[in-house]
Amino acid sequence: MNLRIQEAGRLLGRAAVVAGLAVWGAAMAQIRPETISAGLENPWGVAFLPGGRFVVTERAGRLRLIAADGKTGAPIAGLPAIAAGGQGGLLDVLADSGFDKNRTLYFCFSEPAAGGGSGNSTALASTQLSADGTRLENLKIIFSQQPKVASRHHFGCRIVEARDGTLFLTLGDRFGRKEDAQKLDNHIGKVVRIAKDGSAPRDNPFVGRVGALPEIWSYGHRNGQGAALAPDGRFWMTEHGPQGGDEINIPQAGRNYGWPVITYGENYGGGKIGEGITERGGMEQPLHYWVPSIAPSGMAFLASDRYGAAWKGNLFVGSLKFGYLDRIELKDGKVVAEHRLLADDRARIRDVKQGPDGLLYVLTDESDGKLLRLRPN
Repeated sequence: MNLRIQEAGRLLGRAAVVAGLAVWGAAMAQIRPETISAGLENPWGVAFLPGGRFVVTERAGRLRLIAADGKTGAPIAGLPAIAAGGQGGLLDVLADSGFDKNRTLYFCFSEPAAGGGSGNSTALASTQLSADGTRLENLKIIFSQQPKVASRHHFGCRIVEARDGTLFLTLGDRFGRKEDAQKLDNHIGKVVRIAKDGSAPRDNPFVGRVGALPEIWSYGHRNGQGAALAPDGRFWMTEHGPQGGDEINIPQAGRNYGWPVITYGENYGGGKIGEGITERGGMEQPLHYWVPSIAPSGMAFLASDRYGAAWKGNLFVGSLKFGYLDRIELKDGKVVAEHRLLADDRARIRDVKQGPDGLLYVLTDESDGKLLRLRPN
């Protein structure tokens, strides 16, 4: 049952529960999931290509082209070495806004240390998909998170292209290095913004500042596994909290989002993190947070009216922990209501995107993962 409905029931009684369930059921009736492709091993990211095709990553280290009719091809050749294991592997993928002309893709992954050294980190690559869709060409690593860390956790790794053509990339705190999220001499626990050649744009907030890396856009993040561009062009992201305290943030240039100094979560198994505070001067509050954690992953804004006017402009966020798609209503920049979709299947929702046809598409993070199209019912 929706946690918000449970809360309403405690406050208002059984009548509120009945009314809430009616609304929830009506929301569920508005969509019908349609399987496009199945048998994907822990798919992580999806991008749309011309002709109704898709490119999908599998965390184990495979990139696949899916035809409009759902036929899934053999793994695309030409990927670099990938440190697949734990939460790491081949993660997000993005088609360039000019893909029709340049066939350029971007993908991020857990990159092993060179020369057999220890550690790994999140890296971002640019490449071109061959005309026949079977291999990658002209591959370049345009960003590599520093330092390398011996960890299998918290890679972040969502990519968003801004309207000016720059790229945002979320970077996790690598689990055991959370204090570094407050330091500007590393890429741990950051959002970075780079040009498509990997250079730092001149208007990045820390360009020219001694002791700060010029790629950094914002800092004090834990593990951003969802990101999207809002209709007004602003960059939004979701972050995994520890035990509780998952967040939605709108990272702004040079701002500090507090991790691990402030959080609405606690240590796994209980107990405060640091001072156990939720606010401090100079640190930003989240737009929204969840307690308990829902483990938010992919996120997307719906810009179309394919599901009716009430859904247009809503934010959609996948829940890994509880296995549902969260439809979030916004008003005046604040969350005013949440609705659980696809909850019956309880599949881990890893990614959600609006397609060129205005419909929503989701990936389920399972050993037999699926690419689903959500049809209006």
